[in-house]
Amino acid sequence: MKRKSSLYILGFLLFFLNSTVLMAQIFAPGSIDTDETNYPVFTETDSIFIFCTDNEVAEIGALQVQTQLEGTKTFLWENYNNETATFDFYFSESSEGQESNITGLANGCYRATVSLGDTTEVYRAWVFNNWIAASASVANSDCESFKLVGTFLSAGMKYYDLEDNSELEVFKDMRVQWKDGQVIVASVLSPQIYGPPTKDTEYTFRVYDRFGCEFTTDVTYESIVTKAFFSVDPPEGEAPLTVTFNNQSENGDPDQYEWFFFRDLDDIKREAETTQEPIDSIMIVAFDENPVYTFENSGTYMVKLVSKKVSEFHTCVDTFYLEDYIIADSSFVAVPNVFTPNGDGTNDLFVINFWSMQSIEITIFNRWGRRIHYWEHDDIRGFENTWSETVWDGRLMGGRFASPGVYYYNVVGVGRDGEQRRAHGFFHLFRDKD
Repeated sequence: MKRKSSLYILGFLLFFLNSTVLMAQIFAPGSIDTDETNYPVFTETDSIFIFCTDNEVAEIGALQVQTQLEGTKTFLWENYNNETATFDFYFSESSEGQESNITGLANGCYRATVSLGDTTEVYRAWVFNNWIAASASVANSDCESFKLVGTFLSAGMKYYDLEDNSELEVFKDMRVQWKDGQVIVASVLSPQIYGPPTKDTEYTFRVYDRFGCEFTTDVTYESIVTKAFFSVDPPEGEAPLTVTFNNQSENGDPDQYEWFFFRDLDDIKREAETTQEPIDSIMIVAFDENPVYTFENSGTYMVKLVSKKVSEFHTCVDTFYLEDYIIADSSFVAVPNVFTPNGDGTNDLFVINFWSMQSIEITIFNRWGRRIHYWEHDDIRGFENTWSETVWDGRLMGGRFASPGVYYYNVVGVGRDGEQRRAHGFFHLFRDKD
């Protein structure tokens, strides 16, 4: 509060007991923020100075009065007593200086009177040591969620109407915040966190008010959950297809992985169409951390990984399926429609391409239906790409060159899926005659 008046005539001097009341300057060094009183009865307004403290017993309030009066002055400090509704003596000093300071102040209203002869300056201000204390913990941790529990206390800032001594309170607008690093995860006191992280995570609990006072504390969530994930290499190819499974699960126990390799999708569908009984769709179950598996037969396959995390009170489980099926290519044979065994080094051999075959037989006939060549191959495996094989060099039995013309081939084989494969057709043999 600031008040200044000058009395210049004798009548006023007598009325005010030979004193002059002047406006004065008041400051609060080290305060964090200010507010103003809202007295319901008292007609004046006083400043409220806020000091942020570390605890509830700290008293760091400070006030400073400044004056322009020259000479030896008396600085009288008083403290408001709400029990008696009067101001009690606090501190006094005489000084030629233009300021007076008081420090280590408790909460309350302080009044300073600066006197020099017939001149008096009077001011008031409220001081509050504003503290916050908080704690944080983790509760109800299970496989689905956990709870961050926050509690706090803060200083009450009560002041009084200087006319009727009625009690009032400064509005602090208390707020809370939970952060994971720089990310705000909640702004409520005790949030439930769903989808817990798979690693131990430190959360910061912050309590603050509108004046800028705050308190922070940390709590660590110890993860009890896992997240299953894996990749495959390669995702497709010809049968037999050897696939490496790269386990990229998070926070799983190394001895708790389960891999479920499903049967060929078409086989499962065909069996489902012929029975009303439950179908066993699992081909094998593996327990390696990073298995390598060979799909011997062509088909469309799904693989599932189950990851587990075992803790004192819970066993948390997560499952991951491949987004796309593993494709072991169907059996196939490709036969050229022409070859030229003339010794020029180009296309001199009759070469077939095939993949995903367990066995294959190829018979070649001339245009009169006589068999002139036979070729077979068993136990074909381990091929990463299409396999090429020289079937015929263009010679007949006995070593003679076959005549140019049209020939007929017949292919019979068994694919990696166990299905029989057949192919037949014609091809042309070109050669310059001797």
